[in-house]
Amino acid sequence: NILFAVGLIALLTGITYGIQPYGDSSTGWLNPWVLSAIVGGVVVLVAFVFLELRVKEPLFNVRLFAIKAFAWGNLAGLLASIGRGGLQFMLIIWLQGIWLPLHGYSFESTPLWAGIFMIPLTLGVLISGPVAGVLADRFGQRAFASLGMLLGAATFLGLMLLNADFDYPIFATLLFLNGVASGLFSAPNATQTMNAVPAAERGQAAGIRATAMNAGQVLSIGIFFTLMILGLSLSLPQSMESNLVAEGLSPDIAAQVAAAPPVASLFAAFLGYNPMGELIPAGALHALSAAQQAVITGKEFFPHLLAAPFMVGIKIAFTISLLLYLLAALASWLGGSAGGKAPERMGEGVEQAA
Repeated sequence: NILFAVGLIALLTGITYGIQPYGDSSTGWLNPWVLSAIVGGVVVLVAFVFLELRVKEPLFNVRLFAIKAFAWGNLAGLLASIGRGGLQFMLIIWLQGIWLPLHGYSFESTPLWAGIFMIPLTLGVLISGPVAGVLADRFGQRAFASLGMLLGAATFLGLMLLNADFDYPIFATLLFLNGVASGLFSAPNATQTMNAVPAAERGQAAGIRATAMNAGQVLSIGIFFTLMILGLSLSLPQSMESNLVAEGLSPDIAAQVAAAPPVASLFAAFLGYNPMGELIPAGALHALSAAQQAVITGKEFFPHLLAAPFMVGIKIAFTISLLLYLLAALASWLGGSAGGKAPERMGEGVEQAA
C-alpha cells in the first residue's frame, strides 16, 4: 500500500505540476522538483512490481497481465481514457474561452453553459452504453469495443474540421456520436477484461482496471494542456501585446500582460473569469477610456486573440486523441472476446493465455 500510494501519487502529481510555468519556461517539465517526482515515482512503482511478484497475496496481482484479454483490455481502457480526457478539457476551453463569449454569454456564466452545451456527449453514452452491453454479451465484446473506438476516432477528425466559431448543430452531432462511441466501448471493454480473469481475482482485476482509467485521466491533463500551452506560447503573447497597445494600453503594461504564461489565460477562462480583467492591473485598466475598457474586457477581444493559436493546438491534440483511439481499437481486437466460462484458477488463466 505504501509503495503503491507513494509511487503513483508522486508520478501523477509531477505530471500535473508539469503544466505550470517554471522560470522563463511556459511549462514546468524542466523543474527539478517535477523531474524528481516523475522519476522517483516510476522507480518506486518498479520496486512495487518486484515486491508484488514475491509476496504470497499481492495487492496488485501483476501475473494477471499474462492473460491476453486482460492485458489488452486494460491497455485499450488506458488509451481510451487518455484520449477521452483530452477531448473533455479541450472542448471545455473551446466553449468557455471562445465560442460562448462570441455568442453573447458572459465569462462568469460560461462554466454552467459549457456543461449544458456538452449534454449531447452524455446522452450518447447513456443511450449506447446499455444497448452495447446487451449486444456484446450476445455477439462478443471485441467487435463492439473496437467499433466504438473507430467511431470515436472519426468524431475527432470531424471536430478538427470545424471553425473556432462553429455551427452548434454540427458540433452537437459530433459530441453525440463521440458519446455513442464511448458507450459502445465501455461495457464490452469491462466485460472483455473482467471475464478473462479467475472469479477469485476479480476484485483485484477491477481495482487494476479502475486505476488504469483514472491514471489515464490525469495523464491526459499533462499531455494535452502541455500541447496547448506550447502551441499558444508561439503566437498568443505577440498578438496580445500588439492588440492591447492598439487599444491604448501602454507598451510596458501590454508587454507585462503578454508575458504572463498562457496557462494563466487558459485557467482564467476555464474557471469562468474574464482573462483580460484578471491579467491587466486594475490601475492600468482604469486609466483607459470607458470605450477602450469595454473593448478589452468585452466578449470578443480575448476570444479573437485565442481563436487562431487555439485551433492550431486543438488540431494537434485531437490528432493525438484520434491515434490513441485507433490504438485502443487495435488493442481491443487483439484482446479477443472473453466469452464462455471464466477460468477458476490463476494457473488456468495463464494456460489459456498461452
